[in-house]
Parts: sequence; C-alpha cells; structure tokens
Amino acid sequence: MARKKRSCEKRSRRKKPRRPGPGEYLPDPTEGITRPEDLPKPKIVEKSRDYKKRPCPSCGYKAYRDGRRKRRLHDLGDMVTGRPREIRLTFSQHHCTRCDRYFYADSTDIAPPNVQYTTKVIAFAARLVVEDGLPYRSASWHMWRDHRVFVPFATIQNWVEASGEKSGRVRCG
Repeated sequence: MARKKRSCEKRSRRKKPRRPGPGEYLPDPTEGITRPEDLPKPKIVEKSRDYKKRPCPSCGYKAYRDGRRKRRLHDLGDMVTGRPREIRLTFSQHHCTRCDRYFYADSTDIAPPNVQYTTKVIAFAARLVVEDGLPYRSASWHMWRDHRVFVPFATIQNWVEASGEKSGRVRCG
C-alpha cells in the first residue's frame, strides 16, 4: 500500500507544462536562430501512391508498375510539438505496353506535379494574401510562425498571380 502512495506523490510533484491563456503573448522559440541546423527537425510522415496496375491515361489499358519514385513535400506543421512536417511520398511509375507510354500514379490530391509543397500549403498561403489582404512577406512569416512551413514570399506571389485572384486590372469576360 505504501508503494502505491509514493508513486502517486511522485506523479503529483512533476511539473506540468504551462499552457498559454487566451490573449497571452508567447515569443517564437525559433526567433534569433541564424543557422538552419539549429531549427527544429521535421516530423516525417510516410505516404504512398504505389500500385501494381493503373489504367493508362491515353488508351485505358491496365499498365504494370515499372518502378518506384520518391518525393519530399513540405506540409503545414504540427503546432502541438512546434515542428515542421515533411511528407515522404512514394509513388509508382507505370509503362503501357499497348501505346508505349510511361506515366506516374496520380498524386495530385497531395501535391501538384513538380512542386515541393502540398496543396494545403498552397491554398492556405494564397488565402492569406487574397482574403486576409496580407503582403507577401508578412504571409511568408505567418506561414513559418504559425504553421512551421517556410515558403519564400516570391513563391507565394507566383501562386497568387497564377490563380489570377489578386490583380490590379479588371478582367473582362
């Protein structure tokens, strides 16, 4: 009986991490860090779009897997731990023997082709600029401070201009 009581006493003595109250300012723990290796390490999430057979986009023939490829994608960070989040996507490459065409398994639900960021990051960054009216540099800092994903402000500008949402001239038709 005495042992159980001691273990309960030890548990109650442990300090619990203090949570901020509403409206309380907490400084950014990464502020002032000048070396990239001192930043928090990303949380790695494995995702897969690896299939044995996929229909060919040209002719519809079931094409077998010819190989596997990998991509690293930056996603919105984990704010509970304060760490960035990196998705390691494994996807299959297929070869259609009927039309002799190579193609990859579709992963556009996660990220557009040839882009390092997920669709969630792209949509959120564009929304910050278009709907909230933040300047590009402020949106870039906001993405790091609140979501632990670094996006250069020029990249955000390219995304917004490509969507055609924020333009100085009126579009006709």
